[in-house]
Amino acid sequence: MNLQGKKILVTGGGGTGVGKGICDVLSSYNATLIINERKFVDAKLAAKNYPGAIPVAGDIGIIKSVNEMFRVIRDKAGVLDGLVNNAGVGLSKPAHEATDEEFDRLFNIDIKGVWQVSKAFVKQLLNAQQPGNIVNISSVHAHSSMSRYALYSSVKSAVEGLTRGMAVELGPFNIRVNAIGPGYVHSKQNYDLIRTWSDDPEKWVNDYITDQQVLYRKIEPEDCGNVAAFLLSDLSRSVTGQIIYVDNGTTSMLYNQSLLNTRDR
Repeated sequence: MNLQGKKILVTGGGGTGVGKGICDVLSSYNATLIINERKFVDAKLAAKNYPGAIPVAGDIGIIKSVNEMFRVIRDKAGVLDGLVNNAGVGLSKPAHEATDEEFDRLFNIDIKGVWQVSKAFVKQLLNAQQPGNIVNISSVHAHSSMSRYALYSSVKSAVEGLTRGMAVELGPFNIRVNAIGPGYVHSKQNYDLIRTWSDDPEKWVNDYITDQQVLYRKIEPEDCGNVAAFLLSDLSRSVTGQIIYVDNGTTSMLYNQSLLNTRDR
């Protein structure tokens, strides 16, 4: 697999976790990365890790900022070949307790932002009469969820609906649209979030891996990156409108392992 000559924008690619894993893998396959962060200093810092990477600033929730970001991209890189809509925010709070401000922030970034960036990306492809690829980052929460995640689940479900709909609309232009739904991708930063529902986050992570997954290992950010690279490559030329869950089998299980007592102990 080779992404040589492919210019790919990764939103929210300057941090850790899934975004970094995607950037690491795409760069290893020789893609030219355009790394977006809300603050240019963060994008610039991340771009230093990848040969030829181009940092760009832009708030995906503000259409003027998105349009300005694509103007800069056009001047520095020309027409893009691929887009990974990775930037997003989370919310762990019961739906009936969430505020209007929390709801608006979640939906403004996680679905409106995805749409706004995708729209700008598609228009530059159509103007240049070129094919292209979009990979959206969804979540297993769009498939099945847990307490405190109703709103997050709903916004990721919207991402998956947008993925399928745009795939149908853009197929005649040879523009493919797919999504990746990560399961629990572990990082130490997750412990603070897990403390909102567990007094022992380390035990929770271990129990999740051995009780809620089919494969008893941690999901690494690069696992998502490998799937993104496949979807952005010509090897997946007949794949569009699909959601691929990178979850070690979590969404395939009807019951957790301990309930059926089928685990090897």
